Amino acid sequence: MNKLWLPVALWAISLAVTLSSAKADTGPGYVGSETCQSCHEGAYSAWAKSHHAKAWMEPSPDTVSGDFNNAVFEHMGRKTRFFLEDGRYFIETSDVQDGPKVLEITGVGGIAPLQQYLVETEPGRQQSLDIAWDQVKKRWYHLYPDQKLPPDDAFHWSGPYKNWNARCAECHATGFEKNYQARERRYQSTQAEIGVGCEACHGPAEEHLKWVKAPQSYAASPFPGTNATGLLVSYLEQSAETEIQQCAGCHSRREPFLDGNPLPGTPYHDNYRLALLRDGLYHADGQILDEVYVYGSFLQSKMYDKGVRCSDCHEPHSAKLKAPGNGVCTQCHSEAGNDRFSTLTTKTYDDPAHHFHEAGSEGAQCRSCHMIERTYMGIDGRRDHSFRIPRPDLSVSLDTPNACNDCHEDKTAAWAAGVLEEKYPQSRQREPHFAEVFSAARNDRAGHSEDLVRIAKHAKFPAIVRASAIDLLRTRATPEILNELQSLLTDESPVVRETTVSLLSQLPPQERFSAVADVLEDPVRSVRIAAARQLIGAPPVGASEDAQRAAQVANKEWQSALIAKLDFPETHAVIGGTALALRNPQAAVRAFQEATNLDAQLVDGWVMQIRIHMALQDFAAAQFTLQKALVANPNDPVLLDFKRQFTQQ
Repeated sequence: MNKLWLPVALWAISLAVTLSSAKADTGPGYVGSETCQSCHEGAYSAWAKSHHAKAWMEPSPDTVSGDFNNAVFEHMGRKTRFFLEDGRYFIETSDVQDGPKVLEITGVGGIAPLQQYLVETEPGRQQSLDIAWDQVKKRWYHLYPDQKLPPDDAFHWSGPYKNWNARCAECHATGFEKNYQARERRYQSTQAEIGVGCEACHGPAEEHLKWVKAPQSYAASPFPGTNATGLLVSYLEQSAETEIQQCAGCHSRREPFLDGNPLPGTPYHDNYRLALLRDGLYHADGQILDEVYVYGSFLQSKMYDKGVRCSDCHEPHSAKLKAPGNGVCTQCHSEAGNDRFSTLTTKTYDDPAHHFHEAGSEGAQCRSCHMIERTYMGIDGRRDHSFRIPRPDLSVSLDTPNACNDCHEDKTAAWAAGVLEEKYPQSRQREPHFAEVFSAARNDRAGHSEDLVRIAKHAKFPAIVRASAIDLLRTRATPEILNELQSLLTDESPVVRETTVSLLSQLPPQERFSAVADVLEDPVRSVRIAAARQLIGAPPVGASEDAQRAAQVANKEWQSALIAKLDFPETHAVIGGTALALRNPQAAVRAFQEATNLDAQLVDGWVMQIRIHMALQDFAAAQFTLQKALVANPNDPVLLDFKRQFTQQ
């Protein structure tokens, strides 16, 4: 094996053994939002009242809205009491291991329509309670009212999936670094400021302050990427992407690559892997299903395609809509139009002739038809930002939801489709839709390849739709399909390139290196990491030293992305699978053990340990592992089947 290639081939093994923390890129220092107030009073005042400013707060009479006057909340036999003592906020709860316990409230998350509370279950580890305060009805309520989890379940409020440091803090803080210590399973998290402050969007302002003090004599910043005023981000009128991608960092369903907040201005796809339109997250037509936030929806819209940006509708500092009611839409969708969008049809939309509902009624609101609302966290309504035309005809054939029946619950989808056909007989909005292909492909893992390939290659589809079609081809990726999609490795969309690279896992190992060689130096990190994932077990047959060096760099980026998530059980499952591909079963066992240490209900992790022990003919270790797995998952059918096998031997 080429010596240059050796570190690349062994990285996963060393990662499984040596657990360390990743550090974010350094940049200028943070100075705090209050420093901005003297020069930017209007923006600061608007921000100070915003949900961003109140995304994470210290507990105090000014920030805590919940009833801590010895209020008791009971859920499925478990009691939690909320009380004050010496000006500090506490809970006493039996919904915890070895309870009841008294825990102090260490943080306040959010302001409306609900407020969550944080407790420190061990030094540095912050957990968000599943009992939240309803700001509208002024009551305590449970986020998952039908769920009663044992305290040792990973999805319990005290478990790894409800950990504030890992799953929430980076979008509720400024300059956050998680700093997970994997050996001790401890956090030493830091942040420049709790809450989403000025510098969360504009970047750390240390150099900007130097410019403010002496703009005429200010020398160039020593930090790369800063502009003439010492800031990292320039929100230029002609560049909508800078703003959209900055907002998308938090307002999207995604997998992070770094340890905390990336420096503002860093391109989205250098920091995150975007969640595609997958079953369970989105409906087949791209409508929101699970809690996917905004970006994935907005990318599907014509508005995004035409250059609309977040601040066209939302005032960026207060985050409020820029006009009440339909006014935010009629800024552009009116007889006057908007000079920025030359292709926009100018006509009256806010009129019964268009929406055929009584003026001023809920049915006459643009959002009611074009931005369906779904409720998450029990009471928090979120709107779909794909701004789609209602398609009740697809509801009839595919059982997808539609805006008409959201209100007219007593009517059928066929009725709604008939009304729209009557009102808009010439509408093009009843033409074939990618949903028909996606729905069929989701239910049939073998067919519909040609239709998916057509969608993937059709440049007029939004990039996230094309990438989702490619993603559905993973189980169908024949050599012919791979050859036909080869050109998409140079597509202008990073998400299309990244997803196309993932298909190359279907190639034989000896062909994979040459197939990904050209994208190992892609300008976007998410694509380079996707390429690195394909190199495990792929020998560098005929590869140049330059290609092997590029592979080393890409692999280090992937390794860093995994190190940044060593507190995620799923990360160790990936490491375990990688170690197996490198034929190191001992490293694989250690990785899967850590996965089940973090999440004892991760049955696949237990199963992999048992199978590896059995393959190594260490049947005692396999039986011991099975016993531990059954303690955590006594009724799991897969584990019980293993038990029967051992009993029969």
